[in-house]
Amino acid sequence: MSSDEKLSSLEFAALISSRICHDVISPVGAIANGLEVLAEETDDEMREHAFDLIKQSSAQASAKLQFARLAFGAAGSMSAEIDLRDAESVSRGILDPEKHQLEWSGPVATVAKNKVKLLLNMVTIGLAALPRGGKLAVAINGEGDAMAFDVRSEGEKVMLSSAVPDLLSGETSADLDAHSIQHYYTGQLAVASNMSLTTDMNDSRVILAAKPID
Repeated sequence: MSSDEKLSSLEFAALISSRICHDVISPVGAIANGLEVLAEETDDEMREHAFDLIKQSSAQASAKLQFARLAFGAAGSMSAEIDLRDAESVSRGILDPEKHQLEWSGPVATVAKNKVKLLLNMVTIGLAALPRGGKLAVAINGEGDAMAFDVRSEGEKVMLSSAVPDLLSGETSADLDAHSIQHYYTGQLAVASNMSLTTDMNDSRVILAAKPID
């Protein structure tokens, strides 16, 4: 379905669920493979390797689920606010420390749930733009209703689909699927937060900026 057609709440929920499953299926599959090795293998070195795989994959799956809980889930009541320190913590959890460097600059504060969800989804897009690794700089400026977000991706090979700006604006006629729904959802979070969302990109960096609408 394209985003210029009416997307029902059931279809939207199904696509978001598919996106979350896509994110966690790899580490969960690795855990299953590790358990199979343990059940069949008698070589101590292979069993140790399987234990390491299970341990690493379990941590990765847990980190992705904790991130998804804040970025996509209810995370409390309709009026809930989320601590920005929690947002930073779950963001660091989904990084590949061998590929990514995260710089986080902002106040210690609790912020409206939808604004934090917007920020976390901007982080997801910023990370996806760094397939070969690089630096992700998150800057949170201002406070209260005047708070603004800036997520900058810099690396050797920065990549972001040309369709993303239109998906973020909600004006695209492209088909929505388990991948593109996240970009569309990010744009809808900006609307719900009364913030404008802009994208500036070239071959060496991508900048996502969310600012309050006057």
